Amino acid sequence: MGSGVRLLVLGKQGAGKGTQAVRIAAYYGAPHISTGDMFRAAAASGTPFGLKAKEFMTRGELVPDDVVIGVVAERLAKEDAVDAGFILDGFPRTRVQAEELRRLLGPDGLDAAVDIDVPTDVVLRRISGRRVCRTCGATYHVDHPPKVNWTCDKDGGEVVQREDDQPEAVRRRLELYERDTRPLLDFYEELGLLITVDGDGEPDDVFHRIIAAVDAARERRLSVPPGSAVTGDPR
Repeated sequence: MGSGVRLLVLGKQGAGKGTQAVRIAAYYGAPHISTGDMFRAAAASGTPFGLKAKEFMTRGELVPDDVVIGVVAERLAKEDAVDAGFILDGFPRTRVQAEELRRLLGPDGLDAAVDIDVPTDVVLRRISGRRVCRTCGATYHVDHPPKVNWTCDKDGGEVVQREDDQPEAVRRRLELYERDTRPLLDFYEELGLLITVDGDGEPDDVFHRIIAAVDAARERRLSVPPGSAVTGDPR
């Protein structure tokens, strides 16, 4: 395995996880590997697990854990991830998947799990204030609306609030996230791999907090002999 950074990025909807994962990947020169991209690439490549995943996605069903793990294993075995490391975005989603990933990578195969922590009221405001163009999908916010009367700056389409961005729907998604993800955070905290970063504020400030925390965690891990237990929450 190469010396590149090996991270996974966690966070509630609206925490800025996807945006920060792309920036982190660019900073460290590692591939940004998102669940959606992984499934699409696997399905297109026709690999055994990719074809299985495609069957479930075509039927509109959730892809089972064993297939998800197989797709992840295929992706992480590619040369770019072996040499330069990886930034995993959207995986794992459950403790079962996290345990399987640890078995796949080995006990020293992950540098850190970064949780971008944003208060619920902040992400609720971010998501429920979001507005989207009906035709091109361009995204706006009530704090940053289009220039003219809620018509899209790009194509003049109507800019509206999506049904799943309404406050009650957002609260439900956040409740599900807390229910499903808390065991995952506990798992990485037990392993001493969890880094919790304050995700409230300007994106640049959050990015610099993440990089500082990751670099500090990697330095600590490099000072520990391979296979030794790393304990404590490296915040």
